[in-house]
Amino acid sequence: MARLPRVHLAGVPEHIIQRGNNRQVCFADDEDFAAYAHWLKAYSDAFGVHIHAWVFMTNHVHMLCTASDNRGISQMMQCLGRQYVQYFNRRYQRSGTLWEGRFKSCLVQEDHYVLAVYRYIEMNPVRAGMVGLPAEYAWSSYAINALGKQSALCQPHACYLALAESEVERQQAYRDMFKGEVNEALLSDIRSAAKSGMALGNDRFKQEVADLTGRRQQMGQRGRPVGWRKQI
Repeated sequence: MARLPRVHLAGVPEHIIQRGNNRQVCFADDEDFAAYAHWLKAYSDAFGVHIHAWVFMTNHVHMLCTASDNRGISQMMQCLGRQYVQYFNRRYQRSGTLWEGRFKSCLVQEDHYVLAVYRYIEMNPVRAGMVGLPAEYAWSSYAINALGKQSALCQPHACYLALAESEVERQQAYRDMFKGEVNEALLSDIRSAAKSGMALGNDRFKQEVADLTGRRQQMGQRGRPVGWRKQI
């Protein structure tokens, strides 16, 4: 089956996932994480991409980004991927592929969904059982968004800024988002959208994306249409 083209829209947030090939380790230590972060900063600046939230796990990465043009994210990820593979292969005296094919991405509706993806990304280490709290994991944007740690890499989305007027109140409101039970239906929607590459949002948002891009954003019905036998 032919691969569907990715959908990118300038100014619309995207959830990005890139995994190691066969889920192999892509980051062996802090030096690897730091190298990836360095080149992510360089290429996000070069191609006009704002990084709002991120987490680097041992065998995959998640990011929430917004690009200033339709090609920015693809260009950033291509350059970043090549640069990091060269570094990783040289450091560990290996050759061949590192990433699991193309990165996955989906557009994210701002209302009700952007902040949910922020949380989804930064809770990854907790869901994986690596830490008990998101603040305990060093290689994510949680300390920046929730605790005010300074970072040149992370740039806040308008939905994050709208949480409160002052930085202190905003960080408290952000921390409050991580309390309470996870909405399992929303969690499932985030995973499904990332896997399929279709937009994450309500039906109106999906239709708007489809109209702008010419690619449907709703899952098609599986199987043969009703009454197909009568047409034979």
